[in-house]
Amino acid sequence: MKAVRLHAYHEDPVVEEVPEPQLTGPLDVIVKVGGAGVCRTDLHIIEGQWDELQHPRLPYTIGHENAGWVHEVGSAVTNVAVGDTVILHPQPSCGLCLACRSGHDMQCEAAFFPGLSDNDGGMAEYLLTSARACVKLDPATEPADVAALADAGITAYHAVRKAIPLLPPGSTCVVVGAGGLGHIGIQCLKALTATRVVVVDPEPAALDLARELGADETIPADGSQVEAVTELTGGAQVVLDFVAEQGAENQSFAMTRPGGSCFVIGYGGQLQVPTLDMVSTERSIIGNLVGTWTDLAELMALAESGRVALHTQTYPLDQALDALHDLDTGKVRGRAILVP
Repeated sequence: MKAVRLHAYHEDPVVEEVPEPQLTGPLDVIVKVGGAGVCRTDLHIIEGQWDELQHPRLPYTIGHENAGWVHEVGSAVTNVAVGDTVILHPQPSCGLCLACRSGHDMQCEAAFFPGLSDNDGGMAEYLLTSARACVKLDPATEPADVAALADAGITAYHAVRKAIPLLPPGSTCVVVGAGGLGHIGIQCLKALTATRVVVVDPEPAALDLARELGADETIPADGSQVEAVTELTGGAQVVLDFVAEQGAENQSFAMTRPGGSCFVIGYGGQLQVPTLDMVSTERSIIGNLVGTWTDLAELMALAESGRVALHTQTYPLDQALDALHDLDTGKVRGRAILVP
């Protein structure tokens, strides 16, 4: 089968032929990939940023946002069957440890992360995963239309879900970045809350999309966005920072009001906040790591009811490098999807 393989850090991956995955355990599931999202994390993987944490052996197949059809199942799999349409939670978990039993599967002690950890990902024709990762979909759902919800979507939804108690009617939430994650976050906010949504982004096209998706106000990130947000809102109850690099992380914290919360969802920057600023204003900084299986199942209910939709650009698997380069240079509006 064809797969997008990383052979060395700081070099482009290679589309090449590799053996198809094989079942090795009773709860294994092999999925015929119908869509694989191209994520900024993939760029970070290529740069070696995840090597120290995950230690994958090179070469390996990248891709952690995947949906498709069940191709083969292990002997103990009961929740899905061959032919089912599925989207895959990006981090299969064990279901037995305290974190899993508490509903915090992202902290599973035995989890793995295909495409990031030492396990092949889904930028390929077939992917080996587990029964616990599978969320069964309506057969009418097209995997390429929803694949990026497996990471970008669940990450945005998870942050919004956590912020809901802080966003009563009359509140304001600032969304920093209306790209691949942010445009999903806007839709989740509009679907689940009555908060006023203010979107900050440097790109006019991204702000246009934000307004199409229901943003109440948009502000260009032109260097004066902190002042503009403060003047408009008096400071936000919640800021969802989908960028968190190149200075955005510190600007986002500055946009919160006393008692407000800054949710850090993007990564790559250095958040530097004087402790006195946090103590004297009782502001909070909250980290976010993807989301739970339940988050993904809830998000898919929103997607299949038409309340959350991905804006995508599709590429054949052979054009994976074009998709990665387009993402890196800001040419992708919404989310890039590889279709084998």
